[in-house]
Amino acid sequence: MPETLYLKGNTAVINYNQGFPTRNVNILNSQSFKTLLEAYIHNADKYTVRKLKSILHNRDLVESILDLSRQLHVYEIHEINHPLIGDIRFVAQLIEDIYEFWRDHQRCSVIYLGKKSHSELVNFIDKDTEFNRIVLSFYRNFQEKVQGRKNKIYRQLRAGTNAAITLREKRNLLPSSYKSLKGGMFVDSVLLHSPLLLHPKTNKREGHFQEVFTNPIPEDRIDNNDFYCYPAKIGTLLAFVYFHKDFVFSGISLSNIFELATTEDIASRKPDIVIAFGVKDNTDDMVFYHDKENDIITAKIAYQDKIEYFGYMKKIMLTCYNVSMMNKGNLPIHGAMVNVYFRNGDKRGVVFMGDSGAGKSEIIEEITNLGGDDIDHIDVIFDDMGTLIKDENGRVMAQGSEIGAFVRLDDLDRSLPYQAMDRSIFMNPESTTNARVIIPITDYKTVSSNHEVDYFLYANNYDDILGVNLAEKIEDIKHVFIEGKRMAKGTTHEMGLTHSFFANPFGPLQQEEKCRILIDEFWEAMDQNNVQVGEVYTHLGIPERIEKSLKDAAKAVLDLIR
Repeated sequence: MPETLYLKGNTAVINYNQGFPTRNVNILNSQSFKTLLEAYIHNADKYTVRKLKSILHNRDLVESILDLSRQLHVYEIHEINHPLIGDIRFVAQLIEDIYEFWRDHQRCSVIYLGKKSHSELVNFIDKDTEFNRIVLSFYRNFQEKVQGRKNKIYRQLRAGTNAAITLREKRNLLPSSYKSLKGGMFVDSVLLHSPLLLHPKTNKREGHFQEVFTNPIPEDRIDNNDFYCYPAKIGTLLAFVYFHKDFVFSGISLSNIFELATTEDIASRKPDIVIAFGVKDNTDDMVFYHDKENDIITAKIAYQDKIEYFGYMKKIMLTCYNVSMMNKGNLPIHGAMVNVYFRNGDKRGVVFMGDSGAGKSEIIEEITNLGGDDIDHIDVIFDDMGTLIKDENGRVMAQGSEIGAFVRLDDLDRSLPYQAMDRSIFMNPESTTNARVIIPITDYKTVSSNHEVDYFLYANNYDDILGVNLAEKIEDIKHVFIEGKRMAKGTTHEMGLTHSFFANPFGPLQQEEKCRILIDEFWEAMDQNNVQVGEVYTHLGIPERIEKSLKDAAKAVLDLIR
């Protein structure tokens, strides 16, 4: 039986099906409140614990705080008989500390739909709003009573949750060999209290995902109380991502970057990708596998504290996507694409390719900011991973994989994250290294459609050259794309000038032989279709770069395609 409140590290999961407080007294008498106090005492600073022990002598600290809380709820200050009440300033500070300890957690509520609910939940948004109101009221009742007066200034903070999800068992077309996942609970809807600020303990990704040749999906049935499934539409593919509840906020963050599949999607097609994220099997596996019998790419990320960083979940999904696309004869591109529409009716499709930190997202942002009188509008097609395909006429087209962007704050125009703050998910925004934001940027129909490629540019962040350089013969510049050079900036475990095959360590690196054949095919197709291929110099890896250098690169691109 799952508990009402689950605490792990800085993550809190509240199960509304196991209980929902309707009054302050419900919280006071709940096991959840006691669980929170136990966690607070375990994590409190030494001064606070010493002072509590000195005042309460040999009493149980948690039970004594519970006793004081119940008395405060019923009696006036002068009527309370408790050792702590002799130091009212310390009691006031204790109330603030416990409240802040709770709010420092990343708090998510879950509701299992289709199961009997103790609180007869109908509308999960209304219930989550009510929970936030009750928790805030609970805190203020104590705070104002100890203060001895009503507050003059009220700040309506989200005191209950940062997010909420509903879970439902859904009919699906998982093959019978995946019986361990059968009956898994799918995320049916997501509620985000934006802006959502998350603080994972790590802020960079380490290592590469390895290909294995036996299916890594656990044979033992996963516990529906511990794992939830986010059904994601990655481009034109369907992925079932089963994640441990300790990483629920990575799972929730997927909603800003991958379209949530509908009940009809899940019931009508077999998944192309199946991922188990946070499996407790005493390994450090980060692996993927091609299940040829069912034509499914599977993956497993073993349970480790470091995988709380969102990059692990996002990139294993994209690795599986890339491998699946190569199996279909398409060429994965670690890059970004825009369609620039001119007022005269012309359109130019521009793809930028490069590894993490090369400047793909950043140059697209600058292009959209610059625009111009002759430009009608600019559509972002993808921002991290896409695929080159050939249509029935042999033209080179591109599709995207994501509806959002996971980008570094310090490389963006300072105003952009704040313009989209009401929809953003920030990760360690106070950090000076690799602070990130997840921003929705486009719609699923745009991402999953075919878009003609007119320009294919490598994002060079290491050479101190200005502007854009187009190759006279595209074969002469193929080696630049294959070498995949970039000046690494600490967004992963790498630093300095590095090489990564085809600038893509998410599938092509592991399946180089297969990818080289596809590169040759698409280079020939681009040559036949007069796709312009070259380099754009972003300067992002140059230590002494000036602020306007990225704007200059974007202007050079716009001047070129005009």
